[in-house]
Formats: sequence, structure tokens, C-alpha cells
Amino acid sequence: MAEEQKNMVAMGEEMSLSRPDYTEELTALLRSRQPIAELRQAMEDYHDSDLADLLEQLHGSDRRRFYRILGIERVSDVFTYLEEPAPYIEELDAELAADVLEYMDADDAVDVLEELDEEKRQELIELMEPDAAEDIQLIHSYDEEQIGSRMTTNYVAIGRDLTIKQAMRSLIRQAAENDNISTLYALREDGTFYGAIILKDLIIAREDAVLEDLIITSFPYVYAAQTVESCIEELKDYSEDSIPVLGDDNRLLGVITAQDMVEVVDEELGEDYARLAGLTAEEDLGEPLLQSMRKRIPWLGILLLLGLVVSWVVGLFENVVSSLPLIVCFQSLTLSMAGNVGTQSLAVTIRVLMDEHLTTRQSAALMFKEVRVGFCNGAVLGLLSTLLIGAYILFLEGQGLVFALATSGCIGVAMLVAMTVSSFTGTAIPMLFKKMGVDPAVASGPLITTFNDLVAVVAYYGLAWLLLLQVLQLV
Repeated sequence: MAEEQKNMVAMGEEMSLSRPDYTEELTALLRSRQPIAELRQAMEDYHDSDLADLLEQLHGSDRRRFYRILGIERVSDVFTYLEEPAPYIEELDAELAADVLEYMDADDAVDVLEELDEEKRQELIELMEPDAAEDIQLIHSYDEEQIGSRMTTNYVAIGRDLTIKQAMRSLIRQAAENDNISTLYALREDGTFYGAIILKDLIIAREDAVLEDLIITSFPYVYAAQTVESCIEELKDYSEDSIPVLGDDNRLLGVITAQDMVEVVDEELGEDYARLAGLTAEEDLGEPLLQSMRKRIPWLGILLLLGLVVSWVVGLFENVVSSLPLIVCFQSLTLSMAGNVGTQSLAVTIRVLMDEHLTTRQSAALMFKEVRVGFCNGAVLGLLSTLLIGAYILFLEGQGLVFALATSGCIGVAMLVAMTVSSFTGTAIPMLFKKMGVDPAVASGPLITTFNDLVAVVAYYGLAWLLLLQVLQLV
């Protein structure tokens, strides 16, 4: 009996944790014979994201029926959740496509239009209502590196001289077209930005209260012409649903929503990750071969030249290689450890440099810390390498004790030097790039690794020549 109860409890937990297959439910609903009005009402219960998943699986007549059921306004909401909305826009009648874009937030519409060819884009913009077309043109006028290109015109603005009652009426009137209402923006008489009002404060305020008392005049804002990169830290510092974007004349042009902020941060991190991998930009699965090659070739060409320099330096120590051929066996060990340490320091440094408020003193402290970490790790691993390599040379290569200890000790010291210097370069190079106004992520992993290969080769063969050939004269 007890076992049966346990099984029933387990089944209950499994059922409670399982998520309904909304796509399957929606497919069955779409293909049912219910009247369109009833289907539209039923689909109101589903999230736009689930409807977008369904749309991506539909074809031909099913897709056209889906559009008729939802209506233009709901279709526009669904389109914002599509991974690639442009093909769906292109298959619609031009006037219908223009209507769908009108109902979308201006920033989402811009993203769709940018994927279309110039002729189609202009055709759709000309078919839109003037206000919608103006908003799209405004956002499109900013370069993709500027924060203005990421803003939306979906916001509520009110005059600062209104009464509480008038402000509520203005909010209700604008909320019909703008659903981003958690924060309201107060404007001066000349239309310039004055401050922000939190919706909750407006709702609970008494009618005889003064609107001015609700306005936060120190509310954060950014300028549309600022670069995305320069705004990231500023945007992340505030946990607001939206932050106003102003023009050079301090007029309110749009807002950056929390969702926009997440997308901006995600894109910047993706770009930094791509640069750390030695790419000039991000790649996706559907990218053409030649386009992927163009993104990779520039850095690979630079790394090829640096690699040739490393090979040339190795050639300078030809007498060391010919005199002590055994030393070549452990070259890759020192080089790989130096590259690994440099990449670790690079990753830590780039993460720290994202803080726009980082002081010179803090930068120096970071560099000193990374060098100490590299030195201590190099000492530990260098000692371990000395013991293991010494045992290998002594017992497996059959060399004498003096030769084994001298050679392994030289390798251990070279590893210590290479790892210490690599920690320094992995920190100093991105900091130098930052000072020069260059994105520190450009100091990519492959670049740091190749540069540290050069340092490691000089340290490795230089110490072997100095200690083993000149000082100890083992050969």
C-alpha cells in the first residue's frame, strides 16, 4: 500500500512538472472548424511567443488562415518573437505588410526593414501612416553603434504643469497606443525632458496633490548619439524598466527598455567573445562561407606574420637545438602554459575593464595582482615540471643526474619566466588598447597567445643557451 502511494505521488509530481505542448494545442485549434471569432478568442489565452513557434511551422493556406484569425494588431505582436520575421513580411501583400509594421514598435519595425532590400523597404515605408514612418526614419537615422538605433518610441510623456487628474487622463489616452507605461516622462513647456514619474506614485496620489512633487528630476538618461558601448555600464547601473533617450537639444526622442538593455548587453558580450576568438564579428549557423572567411582572415593573416616571427626567433637558437636536441621535446609545454596563462589574464582584465569607473590605481592593482598570480603559479608548475622532466631524462632517457637536473631546472625556470611575463602581457595589452580608445577585446586570445609564444621561445631557448651551454657547458 505504501509503495502504491509513493508511485502515485511520483506520478503526480511528474505531471505537475510537465509543460503542455502549446504548439500541438494551437495546431489542433487552428485546424478545427470553429468560427474565426471563437478561434480568435481562444488564442487570446496563448502567449505571443507560443504563437510565433506555431507560425514557424505553418505553410500555405494554414498560415493565411492564421493571419485572418489573429488580426493585424496581434500578428504584429507575434512577428516580434520570430527569429527571422523578414521572409514572413515579404510574403504578405504590400499594404498588409505596411499595416503590420505600423503596429509594431518602431525599433522592431526597423530591425525587420533592415533585412529587406532597399526597394521593398521604401515601398513599405511609403505605405505607412506618416507618424509611424517618421518614428522609423528617426531610429534608422542613427548608426547601429549609437544607442539611438536601439531605442523605441513606445512611451508616455506628459506636461509637468498638469494636475494629477489631467495627468491620469493623458496617461489613459496614450496607453491605448503605448503599453510601456510603468514610467511616465515629464516635459517642460518647450518639450525638453524634465524628469520621470513612477506609475504607482501617480495612481496612489490624491487629486489635490501637486504633480511636481511626484516628478523625479534626477532620473537617469542617455543621449541618442552616444555609442552603445559607452552606455552599457550606465544602463546596467539602473534597475529601471526604461531609460529616456534624448536628442542634442534635450528633447525626448525615445526610451531604452529593460528588454532593449538585455539585448544590447548580449550583443556586446557576443562581439567581445567573437573578438576573443580572433574574429572581426559574430557568426551564425546560416552564414555564407565567404562571409565567414572574411571575418576570420584579417586576424589569421596578422597571426600568420607573428607566427613567422616566432619561427624566425627559434631559428636564431639553431645552435642550441643542434647541441641539445632533447630540449626541443619540451618546447610546446612551455609555450602552451604561457599561452594559457596569458588568455586567463586577458579574460579577467577585459571583464574588469567593462567598469567605466575603473581608476588608474585600480588598474595598476589588477596588473600587480595578475603578475603575482602568474609568478606563483609559474613557481609551483615550474617546480613540478623540474621534478617530472628530471625523472624522465634520468630514467627513461638514461642521462646523468647532473644533466637531468640542469636541463629540467632550466625548463622549470623558463616556465616560471614565461608564465610571469604572459600574465603581465595578458593584462597590459588590453589596458593599453583601452587607453588608446580601442576595444580591449581586440586584444584577442589568439593574439595574446601568439605574442606570448614569442616571449616563451626567447625565455626558453635563451635560458637554455645561457645556463646549459655557456654557464654549465653541458655540451
